[in-house]
Amino acid sequence: MGKVLAVTGNQAIAEAMRQINPDVCAAYPITPSTEVMQRFAAFVADGKVDTELVTVESEHSAMSACIGASAAGGRVMTATSSQGLALMWEMLHIASGMRMPIVMTLVNRALSAPINIHGDHSDGMGARDCGWVQLWSENGQEAYDNLIQAIRIAEHEDVRLPAMVNMDGFIISHSIESMEFLPDDVVKDFIGEYKPKNPLLDIENPVTMGPLVLPDYFMEFKRQQHEAMLHVKDVVLEVAKEFEKVSGRSYGLFEAYRLDDAELAIVVLNSAAGTCKDVIDEYRDRGIKVGLLKPRLFRPFPYEEVAEALSGVKVIGVLDRAESFGGFGPMYMEIASAMMTNGSKPIMINKIYGLGGRDFMPEHAAMVIDELKEIAETGKVKLYKDYLGVRE
Repeated sequence: MGKVLAVTGNQAIAEAMRQINPDVCAAYPITPSTEVMQRFAAFVADGKVDTELVTVESEHSAMSACIGASAAGGRVMTATSSQGLALMWEMLHIASGMRMPIVMTLVNRALSAPINIHGDHSDGMGARDCGWVQLWSENGQEAYDNLIQAIRIAEHEDVRLPAMVNMDGFIISHSIESMEFLPDDVVKDFIGEYKPKNPLLDIENPVTMGPLVLPDYFMEFKRQQHEAMLHVKDVVLEVAKEFEKVSGRSYGLFEAYRLDDAELAIVVLNSAAGTCKDVIDEYRDRGIKVGLLKPRLFRPFPYEEVAEALSGVKVIGVLDRAESFGGFGPMYMEIASAMMTNGSKPIMINKIYGLGGRDFMPEHAAMVIDELKEIAETGKVKLYKDYLGVRE
């Protein structure tokens, strides 16, 4: 049993990083992830970790330094948000293409313009095709647990890919909640000693990193990345089983809440899931069979498992906290793909909510359920994509 403390989500992430004790951390702090690096820098200054903390001049440089340190053979971590992730864009592809198991916390925040420092998922969703494993967290406890597990996932011999752990900016990063920290020795034993693969500093076995590859072999490289991604689901479940043994907390590819007999379902990521669960409980008390699916692993997306979990549902409302201008939201597209692959044909609607930190309230969840209920009864859809809580 670890310590139960009241802390912010950012504090929880910094504490997990202290317990992991990476070899190198390169960062250029940005709101709302600033507190992560501020607190971790204090651990470095106080000698509580052995980490080499590299302060750089931009987020692009931060990821560049992380890639160099990882290529040299170090266990590497960082954190960022929003425009910081956007400035890393080029290097995100290089980190995954070079198979560097860097682990990064992404404290989700809206992308400019206009400038907005509050939470939505436009940053993480924009990076969904950069070749990184993506885990998403409903609360600070899940973010802490996901970060520890992400080390094992990224470094697994069958994966060797970078991973980002997402949590909602301010809503989770700055909110105080009670959570349990595992003992330091438990975390150390769980993650184990890092075993680099083909490190640059192994001068007895020289290697070339990031070489020029022309059309003759480029596709083969990309296929190898895809095949590594195909291993991630099994590794995530394997690591989760081991984590449950040391923590008592269970994780899967997603959370299915009251879905077993559901005729209506909401699909939503991160902090809004907690609000939806409370409202679902109220509707269940009124005899309305509604449930929730909360994805945890977004990349790679577990199409078959998600489709199976939603296979008995008649109407699905997919909530996206990110816009895809001129198209459906990113989560909607994944769920639609899953259901089509499965052969199921539920009616689906897409709701865009919470952009720029707009509050997601219980009445919004109730509005969605009421609409799903009406669609199930009439078979008619007014709008397949709409905004929740937006001014007319």
